[in-house]
Amino acid sequence: MPWFKNLIKISKTITNQSSSYKSITPLASPLLAQFLQFTKQYSTNDHVVGLEATKSDQKPRIVVLGSGWAGCRLMKDIDTNIYDVVCVSPRNHMVFTPLLASTCVGTLEFRSVAEPIGRIQPAVSTQPASYFFLANCNAIDFDNHMIQCQTVTEGVETLEPWKFNVSYDKLVIASGAHALTFGIKGVNEHATFLREVHHAQEIRRKLLLNLMLSDVPGVSEEEKRRLLHCVVVGGGPTGVEFSGELSDFILKDVHQRYAHVKDYIHVTLIEANEILSSFDDRLRVYATNQLTKSGVRLVRGLVQHVQPDKIILSDGTNVPYGLLVWSTGVGPSPFVNSLDIPKAKGRIGIDEWLRVPSVQDVYSIGDCSGFLESTGRQVLPALAQVAERQGKYLASLLNKVGKEGGGHANCAQNINLGDPFVYKHLGSMATIGRYKALVDLRESKVSSFFFTSIFLFFLLRWCLDRALTYFNHTPSYLLLISPTSINIE
Repeated sequence: MPWFKNLIKISKTITNQSSSYKSITPLASPLLAQFLQFTKQYSTNDHVVGLEATKSDQKPRIVVLGSGWAGCRLMKDIDTNIYDVVCVSPRNHMVFTPLLASTCVGTLEFRSVAEPIGRIQPAVSTQPASYFFLANCNAIDFDNHMIQCQTVTEGVETLEPWKFNVSYDKLVIASGAHALTFGIKGVNEHATFLREVHHAQEIRRKLLLNLMLSDVPGVSEEEKRRLLHCVVVGGGPTGVEFSGELSDFILKDVHQRYAHVKDYIHVTLIEANEILSSFDDRLRVYATNQLTKSGVRLVRGLVQHVQPDKIILSDGTNVPYGLLVWSTGVGPSPFVNSLDIPKAKGRIGIDEWLRVPSVQDVYSIGDCSGFLESTGRQVLPALAQVAERQGKYLASLLNKVGKEGGGHANCAQNINLGDPFVYKHLGSMATIGRYKALVDLRESKVSSFFFTSIFLFFLLRWCLDRALTYFNHTPSYLLLISPTSINIE
């Protein structure tokens, strides 16, 4: 591993400095000698690094690429008495994306929307042949049932990326999708997305920093308005929810705590068409009215270019900004595009059982997959409930295959897989503030059920916010207790 390389260099330096051994205590000398011998053996070993193919007397290995809704639900339900589980992902936690917008303004803490992989599937931390690797999968050798990976070492200058291979018996590609930028110049450099916890942290940092800077003496009126202009591009659920949270933050917190600049801060939501286009017309009108009442300015237009301090629309309008959040949907990742397998609208093509039919023992679920045209099914939307349902179904299917002796590579050809995957849409939901939400139940047009659903959503959201706030701050309260007030016998 890379850190071993650095230790090897240190050991060589120590070996060359023979005088330094005289100062080593008798207790440390044998330990150091063993370490130097180990590093010497490691540095001269030319074996291929990675996990080799499993043998017939071992448990089959299932490799999961990704730690999103689909991959985590699959790992949660997979039977670890049948399979060894290996997860490869650049993220060691799952993000509860529906509440991510709330963390940007402090309604919830970041740890409230992230769940470690080791809690979702304890086997990766406790069982000897199951692992979690913080890495990216760069290529897949379908013929040899092997993936090629590279470790994630961003921000750590002392470590070099380490490449390794992992053999699989069953491979599940659940690597998700990437934010769409439509090739617009400057988006990746100047805009902030809202898909990960670190995105929410960056948004909160920029927002608070701009509030502080705008109050500094000497800042012009025009610069204050730019710094405190929050622009959201994309009128889908994510963009609308973030705009609603931000407007509530301005009305309830900024007006009280930043009185000097409260009249300068405002929010603009830019959308090329209608906001919440997948929702019912009446709900869209309601959302538009509520956002407008809360102070969000709605602009219909196309972004042509993004500059460090302003965006330029297709009609030539300049929109200065201090914070730019980009939320215009998702599309295939470069990794998915690099795979030489049939695609469905840019996604990995799958059949009715979520298999990749062109290769053996490979499945794909979540935002990175789509039904092939030959199945007669439409490509499902990139929603959390789709990914979660696919993960649950595939875990049940793989458990069935494993119990019937088809867990190892190339052993499941003659096994009956049972009923194919069927998706039933249960409805769509979006918040437009802390106490306002939309629920679209197209298949259940009973008004009483509709309003009951909204009430239950509010109740659940209210209880969840307060419960999480309590548990987040309880440790801090305990630390404030004076040690002298505790009688320790």
